[in-house]
Amino acid sequence: MSVRRVAAVLSAVLSALLPAVLFVSLGAGQAQAAGYRYWSFWDRDGDRWTYATQGPATARPSDGDVQGFRFAVSANSQDAAQPRGAADFDVICARTPAREGSKRVALVLDFGTAADAPSGETPPARRTACARVAPDATTAEALAAVAKPLRYDTNALLCAISGYPEKGCGEQVSGDGKQDAAAGKPAGDGSDGTDGGDGGPSLGLVAGGAAVAVLGAAAVWQTRRRGRD
Repeated sequence: MSVRRVAAVLSAVLSALLPAVLFVSLGAGQAQAAGYRYWSFWDRDGDRWTYATQGPATARPSDGDVQGFRFAVSANSQDAAQPRGAADFDVICARTPAREGSKRVALVLDFGTAADAPSGETPPARRTACARVAPDATTAEALAAVAKPLRYDTNALLCAISGYPEKGCGEQVSGDGKQDAAAGKPAGDGSDGTDGGDGGPSLGLVAGGAAVAVLGAAAVWQTRRRGRD
C-alpha cells in the first residue's frame, strides 16, 4: 500500500473518531455540571414568582405581600426551582385579620423534594404561614415569627428554616446530587484527567487514546511494510 493510500486511510479514521470524542467529552461535562444546595428567596409578582433582588435580612415587604422560599439544588438564579403550589395572600392570611400598627406578610415555605435533600434527611411538607409583624419588619423577621428555628452561617446566609436541613449550608454538589469533597471545585469536572466519580479515566481521554492507538498501529504497519519492500 502506498504512503498516499495510508494517509487517506488515517484521515478517514480520524474523521470517524473525532465526532465521537467531542460528543463523549462534551456530554460527560454537561452530565457532571455542579450546583449548590440552598434556600432560594422569591417575591410574588401577580401570578408569578420572581427571584428576589435583596436578601431576607434587608428586604422589607409591605402589608399584603407574598414571599416564598424554596430548598433545592441549582447552579444559579436562572435555573433555580420556584416555590410550588398556590400562593394567594387572601387565602394564606384569611385567618389573620388586619390590625393597626402591624403588617401581614404571606409566606410560602417549600422544603423541596427528596432528590434535593441532604443525605439522611427527609424534607417536611410544603406549608404556608401568615406573619404579623411590625410595619418596618424585614422578611427575616417575618420568617422568624412563623418558622423557627432558623439557622444562619457566619456570613448571614440562611441555612435552615424550621430546622431543615439539620446541617449543611449552601454546599456545592456534583451533577449526581452528591456533595463535592473538594471545596471550590465541581466534583467530576475532569480537570485532573479523571471523571470524578470512581477515580477512573474520563470517557473523553479514553476515546482520544483510542484514536492515538489506531494512528500508532497504522504507522508501525507502514514502517514494517517498507522494510519488507
